[in-house]
Amino acid sequence: MSISALASSTTTTTTSTSSSSGLGLDTSDFLTLMIEQLQNQNPTDPTDISDYMGQLIDLSNYETQLETSEKMDTIVDSMESMIAANGLGYIGQTVTAEGDTTTLQDGEATWSYTLDSDASDVTLTITDSDGNEVYSTTGESSEGTYDFTWDGVNSSGTQLEDGDYYTLTVTATDEDGATVDTSTAIKGTVTGIDSSTGTTYLMIGDVGVEMSSISSIVSS
Repeated sequence: MSISALASSTTTTTTSTSSSSGLGLDTSDFLTLMIEQLQNQNPTDPTDISDYMGQLIDLSNYETQLETSEKMDTIVDSMESMIAANGLGYIGQTVTAEGDTTTLQDGEATWSYTLDSDASDVTLTITDSDGNEVYSTTGESSEGTYDFTWDGVNSSGTQLEDGDYYTLTVTATDEDGATVDTSTAIKGTVTGIDSSTGTTYLMIGDVGVEMSSISSIVSS
């Protein structure tokens, strides 16, 4: 989740590349062995020179593929570093991202939800990481997108601590009792980045979201 994780990932990739370049024989080694074999072959049954040429061509192709692979590794490393560097620019910004699960930050959690059409009944339910309902309230019923901020106080009046995961579920029905389609997004301040898995995630508290899922940014 930190810059040190990025540095560790880069070091590991470099070591792997160095190891792969040492596999097999290089051209100089091959030519040395070929000359030795030519000098010591059975004069009554000499090896066909075309066999050597075929092996030399195979070796040349192998070295070309190896060099291409190493260059691709370098390109990938550069792209990952660039993406991670771009992610640094999000730190401290308030973002909206697709999703329904977030954490309390400074005693609050914020979502947005969208109703695809008008509804007569809208219920907003918050559950903890174990699936237990901790809070429920009614929501806006007209078609559109709305922000919803929860102060972290559960239905019993207890202020919950920062750090746990909370999921918002929106249940909406129209006047005929039919389900109204809804979608949710999370909102929060980006506190760091994590690229330890090979994908760069922006961290909103302890929740990681992909940069591609960000729909809006508000400078803090």
